Amino acid sequence: MKIVLIGAGSAQFGFGTLGDIFSSSLLKGSHIALVDIDGETLSHVYNAAQAFIDAHGLDFSLSAHTDRREALKAADFVVISIEVGDRFELWDQDWMIPLQYGIPQVYGENGGAGGLFHALRIVPPILDICQDCTELCPDATIFNFSNPMTSITTTVLRKFPQLKFIGLCHEIASLARYIPLMLGVPLEKLELRAAGLNHFSVLVSARYSDTGDDAYPEILAKAPDFFERMIGYSDILEYIQETGNIPKTEGETDLPNIGRTVSSRQWADRRLFRQILERFHLLPVTSDSHIGEYIPWAHDVADNKGILDFYLLYRSSLSMLEPKIELKVKERLVPIIEGILQDSGYEEAAVNIMNNGLIPSLPQNVTVEVPALVHRKGIEGVAFPNYPRAFAALLRNYTGVYDLTAEAILQKSKDLVIQALLVNPVVPICEQVPELVDVMIARQAQWLSYLR
Repeated sequence: MKIVLIGAGSAQFGFGTLGDIFSSSLLKGSHIALVDIDGETLSHVYNAAQAFIDAHGLDFSLSAHTDRREALKAADFVVISIEVGDRFELWDQDWMIPLQYGIPQVYGENGGAGGLFHALRIVPPILDICQDCTELCPDATIFNFSNPMTSITTTVLRKFPQLKFIGLCHEIASLARYIPLMLGVPLEKLELRAAGLNHFSVLVSARYSDTGDDAYPEILAKAPDFFERMIGYSDILEYIQETGNIPKTEGETDLPNIGRTVSSRQWADRRLFRQILERFHLLPVTSDSHIGEYIPWAHDVADNKGILDFYLLYRSSLSMLEPKIELKVKERLVPIIEGILQDSGYEEAAVNIMNNGLIPSLPQNVTVEVPALVHRKGIEGVAFPNYPRAFAALLRNYTGVYDLTAEAILQKSKDLVIQALLVNPVVPICEQVPELVDVMIARQAQWLSYLR
């Protein structure tokens, strides 16, 4: 078995993914090819991983490559987690330059103007990777962890519909983190299904597995009091500033231990979340910072302090954390690989795949985030023929942006970039949009000069 990790020079991704793989008895004997364009960071991860294998007597082999084509030959699984350039410098540009032109942004990473420019930068190199895969390992299953997820998966699957390309996001872990605690019921006794677009999805159904009874009414009844008091990122940032300790939050199913369980701020991180809960009677999968990137009235109601505190926490914690390899499965990658190899048919909570009728009320040529059954032949998405009508309307407001983003990249068209901004529901300006696009192309010419 050959597994290729692209972007493995990032210790956070490399060490975390290696620890997951090393924890699998089914994957023993596999060869793991580490790939990165930064030879120095790649060597660091390779040397640490090899030392870990030796120290624990593990049955895995490693290789390190700055030439990804060499690594991709005959790969069975490929995992992509990359960024381009200085991640936070470019993120600041994505966020602040549109703001100068009058476009308010709740976050600026995945949706809105910032999410568009992020996609325009990162999708082309991922398309290049996928082109290599079609030539060197056409039967491989390819997993993507990079953002903006929906833009990436939509564009890749339009250009390479034959590829087994799957987007994975750990945001779905929030359901396992909160709902059992809210209901006082173990996760294994709940059947939860969420669906929508990545970072823009809701819990659609919830049942008690032992009785088959509908759990959603109880969730809706208990959620307001539960989330009104729940700690948020402002509380976590305050804890870090006071103690210097950094709790793990992303992808975790346990609440971070910060010495308190009640927030100092009502509905911390979830003031927009509250509106979805109360107006649409649906539980969002994620909090304000992500879901707010797609909704035109989000900026008015979101917890903007919580979002700013989260960005500061996220940026500083990456520089302060010291990633290490642990024999513990933290992400969903390895369970899916094992499910494919064993033809298990188990239901995975969330994958990003082309719609193709899974949510009929959304366009078919945009990817959606849905549960899926995992088989040897591939991933079979779960369909939602009766998806909540009002929330589907919110989603449709944004699917046109994804459509035009994908076409702008594939056609290398600046005009389509302008159109993608003009149809974006969170963009309130018109006349200055062409100048904004020109400014962003000039500032990020290394990545955006392909647009004509």
